[in-house]
Amino acid sequence: MRRLRNWRADHPVAARAIGITVTVLAGALVVASLLLPNKPYVRPALFLSVPVEALIGAVVLTALPRRPRLVLAWLGGIVLGVLTLLNLLDIGFYQYLGRGFNIILDWSLFADAYAYLKDTLGGTGALGALAAVIALVLFIPAVSALSVVRVSNVMARHRAATTRTVLVLSLVWMTSTALGLQVGGTPLASDRTVTLLQARAENVRTTLRDEREFTRTAQADKFGNTPASQLVPDLRGKDMIFTFIESYGRSAVEDPIMAPGVDRTLDASTQALAQAGFHAKSGWLTSATYGGSSWLGHSTFMSGLWVDNQQRYRTVTSSDHLTLTEAFKKTGAWDTVGIMPGVQKGWPEAKWYGLDKVRNAFQLGYQGPKFSWSTMPDQFTLEQFQKLEHSKKRDKPLASFVILTSSHQPWAPIPKMVGWDQLGNGSIFDAIEKAGTKPADVIADSTRSKEGYGKSVQYSVTALTQWLERYGNDNTVLVFLGDHQPISRVSGNHASRDVPCAIVAKDPKVLDKIADWGWTDGLRPAHNAPVWKMSSFRDRFLTAYGSTPHPSGR
Repeated sequence: MRRLRNWRADHPVAARAIGITVTVLAGALVVASLLLPNKPYVRPALFLSVPVEALIGAVVLTALPRRPRLVLAWLGGIVLGVLTLLNLLDIGFYQYLGRGFNIILDWSLFADAYAYLKDTLGGTGALGALAAVIALVLFIPAVSALSVVRVSNVMARHRAATTRTVLVLSLVWMTSTALGLQVGGTPLASDRTVTLLQARAENVRTTLRDEREFTRTAQADKFGNTPASQLVPDLRGKDMIFTFIESYGRSAVEDPIMAPGVDRTLDASTQALAQAGFHAKSGWLTSATYGGSSWLGHSTFMSGLWVDNQQRYRTVTSSDHLTLTEAFKKTGAWDTVGIMPGVQKGWPEAKWYGLDKVRNAFQLGYQGPKFSWSTMPDQFTLEQFQKLEHSKKRDKPLASFVILTSSHQPWAPIPKMVGWDQLGNGSIFDAIEKAGTKPADVIADSTRSKEGYGKSVQYSVTALTQWLERYGNDNTVLVFLGDHQPISRVSGNHASRDVPCAIVAKDPKVLDKIADWGWTDGLRPAHNAPVWKMSSFRDRFLTAYGSTPHPSGR
């Protein structure tokens, strides 16, 4: 400190210039933090607004004695830094999940985010990203606190000038509020931080209230007490397959970059299936999730409940609410199996889904390379499903729940189709994976991400439909759909949450049962095809195939 004081004494002009610069930067940081939006689409004019929180803070800090002022400045700066971090979290969540960060429910998602980074960037890259995040979490509140303290000290030394400035800006703020004055389409008077705090408080209350209400909702089930003999009688003897294609959303079918290739694949697959005797109808379902959290889409579709957050997921999977696969199991006329290449740890939800058996990532015999997050190519998953389960002689038909993962972000590298008889243990994919695009080359490039995403959906659809051509029979009924739209870097900031859904069968009676749904013939839904909430599918499906409602719960 002595050296610093000596330097200031020896270089007064430079010291004054540096001091003014630091003060200006500190003030700018405080104002920018108060005006920072919590969504990724930012207008620069937003930062020209006058934040009322800064005016109130200036009045309070200027009026206090030194010691209380410093304590309040430090606390206020830390709070401002935490609020800034929450806004940044919101921006990230909007980019990847199409919603803001829920401070009660979303902490558990960080472990999944780290696992995704590890699969995408490798262990070293993931550790580097984690270190950067930790540094940011410590740095932002510290710098915010120092900035508020710096500005408060300057205001305290110049109380008269501060008072005059606050009075003028307060008059500007009130006038702007009364007249609705704007700069670049943004209100000149801002109360953004107060508004966001109120919104967060309301979100906490809503989350707690929703938890209680959803628990009651999950106890009520239209088909909860339906006798086994009255569940899906019109599908007896059918080999049922419910399949999700990762991130297969409406954008894949309608976006100008992805759609041409995907639509060609859907149309060609429709024709190939028709030549094999299969026909399809397709429509749109609005997913309960967006960009990620696939399990929310899976549970919404299978349960008929709107499962749009982690607490609802925990609640419903702990209940006895009937899922589609459980409905088939309950009849006693089907065996049930889950094919889960993305599951790499314990999965207690299998019991709730009513699955007699689950084949996870380690039980499918794959010895080839991972394709980023995806543990194995969809073609291999489907072939092992055939060998290990679907082809086995059994006394009952099979109701299967299959998750395909090759179209999971970051859409690099992407598998390619190989001869079905050449799949072996999966090592044939070594050369394909090594020659593929690296995740780091596309992860931040919107155009390349879109191109990769479109190709990955084409691959998944091709693998699934070729499998059906190869192994399906007169009693096979395939229901396949996307779990959610891809992230906003691919689908856009204002994309819908719609995903395609198709029912495919050889037996014409199967599709006749849904003739009144208004769905489009073929695998590609028309733009104006019906759009239903994903949670409505279970009851519509059970009803269409002869199930009789016997409600349970309240």
